[in-house]
Amino acid sequence: MTRSLLAGACALAAILLAVSGATAQSQTAPQSPAASDQPAANQAAADQGASSTSDAAPADTDKQAPIPFEGGQLTITQPEQDGEKVLAYDGKQLASNYDVSFDRIVKIGDVNVALVDVGDGGNQCGPAKVIVWKPKDGEIRTTTVEQDECGAPPAAVSDDAIHFVPFLLPGATKPALQWSPTEGLTTSGNLTYTPEPGTDWKDVDASKYDNIIDAFHNEAVYKAAQALLGDDMPDMATSLLVGGGTEKTASGAFYATGCVPHDCGGNDGLMAVDPVKHKVYFARRGQNGEPDAWPPVKDWPVDIKKAYDDTQGN
Repeated sequence: MTRSLLAGACALAAILLAVSGATAQSQTAPQSPAASDQPAANQAAADQGASSTSDAAPADTDKQAPIPFEGGQLTITQPEQDGEKVLAYDGKQLASNYDVSFDRIVKIGDVNVALVDVGDGGNQCGPAKVIVWKPKDGEIRTTTVEQDECGAPPAAVSDDAIHFVPFLLPGATKPALQWSPTEGLTTSGNLTYTPEPGTDWKDVDASKYDNIIDAFHNEAVYKAAQALLGDDMPDMATSLLVGGGTEKTASGAFYATGCVPHDCGGNDGLMAVDPVKHKVYFARRGQNGEPDAWPPVKDWPVDIKKAYDDTQGN
C-alpha cells in the first residue's frame, strides 16, 4: 500500500487496504472489461459517489450540450463529419478520440472534478477515463487513466479519492489505482485473478456461462488451463473476450470461439472443456495460418477437433 486512506473513505477503500499485495477474485463478464461486474465494494463506493455527484450526465445524443465547470465550459464537439470528437475547456483542447462522452462531476475534498469517457469505440472495449479539475488559482488540468489497451476500470468515488479496481483476466495481476487532487494517480495494491476455491469438475455448468471465459472461475478448470498455458493464459483469455455462449459436442464437451477486441479475424481463439474426462483444450490463430494449440491439435479428441475445424471453415 502506497498510502493510508482517511477513516471516512468508502467501503471500496477499506477493501483495497485489506487486499494490498494479496489476491482477489475477478468477476469476468462477457461484455467489456470496463463494464464488468466488480466486487461489491466497488458498487458500494459507486453508490456513495453518486450521492456526491453535483451534476448528472447529459442525455447520450450525437450533439452534447456544454457543461458548466469551474467558471467556464467543457464542450464536446465533432469538427469533421465521421472524425474524432474533441473535449475542450473554454476552447482549449483537452482530449480527442472517436468516442467522447461526459460522465459526471464529483467532489473530491473541496475540489470539483469532471469525469469524461474517451475511447476508440467499437465492441467489447471500454474507454479511458479523463479526469479534469482546476486547482485553486490555477489552470485547468487533466489526468488520463487507461490501465491497458482496452480502457480503464470503472471509477468508484469516495470522499477523498477516485478508485479504479481493474478487470482481471485469468492468470493476470494488476494494480488497483486511486487518484486525488493532492496525491495524483497512485497504486493502492495489487489484485490477482483467483478462481472460486473448492469448485471441481462436478460443478462445471456451461448453461450458466454467458462467455466461456466464465469457466475459469472453476478451480479445477483453472488449474488444468494453467498447467497447459502457463504464462500464456492471459493472452489466450484475451482472444476469447469477444464471444457469446457455448456449444456442445456429441461427447458432452462444450466449446466456444472468440476474438481480441478490435482484432476479430486477426487474433481469434477457441476453448473447449470436457468435464467428464477432466480436460481442457485451447487454440489461437498463430503465424502463417497455423494455430497455436494446447495440447497440439493432433492430440485432440475427434469431436473437439471437428468442432474446431468447423469454426475455421475447414
